Amino acid sequence: MYSSTDAKVIDLTIRIGFLGLFIYGSLMLVAPLVGLMLWAVILTVAIHPLHAVLSRLLGGRQKLSASVLTLIGLAITLGPVALLGMGIMEAGQTINDGIAKGTLHIPPPSDTVIDWPLVGPKLHAAWSSAHSDILEMIGRFEPQLLKAGGLLLGQLAGVGMGLVTLTLAVLIMGVLLIAGPGLVVGARKFANRVFADSGPLLIDMAGATVRNVSRGVIGVAVIQALMGGIVMAAFGIGAAGPLSLVALLLGVIQVGPGPVLLPVIIWAWTAMDSGTALLFTLLMLPVMVIDNLLKPIFMSRGLDTPMLVILIGVLGGLMAYGLIGIFIGPVILSVFYKLFTYWIDQETEPVPEQHTEEA
Repeated sequence: MYSSTDAKVIDLTIRIGFLGLFIYGSLMLVAPLVGLMLWAVILTVAIHPLHAVLSRLLGGRQKLSASVLTLIGLAITLGPVALLGMGIMEAGQTINDGIAKGTLHIPPPSDTVIDWPLVGPKLHAAWSSAHSDILEMIGRFEPQLLKAGGLLLGQLAGVGMGLVTLTLAVLIMGVLLIAGPGLVVGARKFANRVFADSGPLLIDMAGATVRNVSRGVIGVAVIQALMGGIVMAAFGIGAAGPLSLVALLLGVIQVGPGPVLLPVIIWAWTAMDSGTALLFTLLMLPVMVIDNLLKPIFMSRGLDTPMLVILIGVLGGLMAYGLIGIFIGPVILSVFYKLFTYWIDQETEPVPEQHTEEA
C-alpha cells in the first residue's frame, strides 16, 4: 500500500508527464511556423502606428484600415519583390547551367577600362585573363563547381519559399492588426506574471526596439534595394535581382548599398552610351544616399544596437530561417540585446553584511 504522500507524488508525476507530452506535441506542430509567425508579429508591431493613424482618418474603421495596409503589403510583395526574387532565381539558374555545361562566358573588358586611374591597367589585365581562361578554369575545378551549383539550386529554392512566407506573413499581419489591442493586453498580463512589476516596461521597450530596427534598419534597406533593383532592371541589367539582394544585406548590416551600386555605375559608363549612363547615374545616386533622409523619419529615437549584433542576427537568421531570416534575425537579436542590457544595468539590492560576535 502506498502512503498518501507517495500517492500525491505519483499523481503529480503523471500530471507533469501528460502536460510535458502535450507541450512537446504543441511545439512540434508550431515549430515549422515559427519563422512565419515571428515575421508576421514583427510586421504588425512595425505597422501598427500607421494603422492607428489610418484608422482615425477612416473614422475608426479598423478592419478597413487593416485591409488597405494588407493590400499595399501584398502589392509590394507580389510586385517588385517577386520580380527581384525571380531575377535572383533566373540568374542563379543561368550560372548553374553554364557551370554544368561548361558554357559560362565572361565578356571581354572595354578598352576604356585601361584608362581608369590607379586601378585601370591591373583591372583590365585581370578581366582579360578571366575572359580568356574561364573555360580552362571551369574544366580544372569542374567537380567543385558542380557541387557548388547544386548548393546554389538549393538556396534558390529557399528564395522561392521565402517569397511565399513573406506573402503569408503579410496576410497574417492584416489579421493581427485587428486583434492587436487584445494581444497587447494578453502580452502585458503574461509579462507581469514572468517579470513582476517590470513586465509592462519590458513590453514597451521590446515594441520600440522592434519598430526601430524593422523600420529604421530593415525598412530603409528594403526600400534602397527595391529602388536600386527597379532602376537596374529598367536599364536592362540582367543581374538586377542578385545585386539587389547583396545591396539589401549590406544595408541591413549598416554598411549601405554603395559597395554594390557604385561598381554598377562605373560599369554603366563602360557599357552604355554617355546619355544613358548619365541618366542611370542620376537615378542611382539618390538611392545610395536616401537612407540618410529616411532613417531619422522612420526611427522614433536613435538606434543604440551595435552593428555586430545586427550582423550576427542577419547571419544567424539566414542560416536558421533562410531568406526570411534576414529580416527576423536582427530584430529578434536586437530585442534580446536591449532587454539583456536593461537587466544588467538594473541595480541589485546590496547584500547585508554579516557580523560575527567575538566570544
